Amino acid sequence: MTEPFRTWMCLVCGWMYDEAAGLPEEGIPPGTRWADVPMNWTCPECGARKEDFEMVEV
Repeated sequence: MTEPFRTWMCLVCGWMYDEAAGLPEEGIPPGTRWADVPMNWTCPECGARKEDFEMVEV
C-alpha cells in the first residue's frame, strides 16, 4: 500500500506545500514527496527553510 500524499505548512507564513500537486514552476513535479524536496529549497512566499515546515492534516 502506498502512503497517502501529505501537506506541509510553512510555520513562518502559512504557505502550504501539497505533495500531490508539487511545485512545477520551481522544478518540483507533482507527486514529489517532502523527503525528496531538496534541502536547500526555500518557501516561495517568505524564504523560510525546509526545516521551518510542519506536516498538517487537511
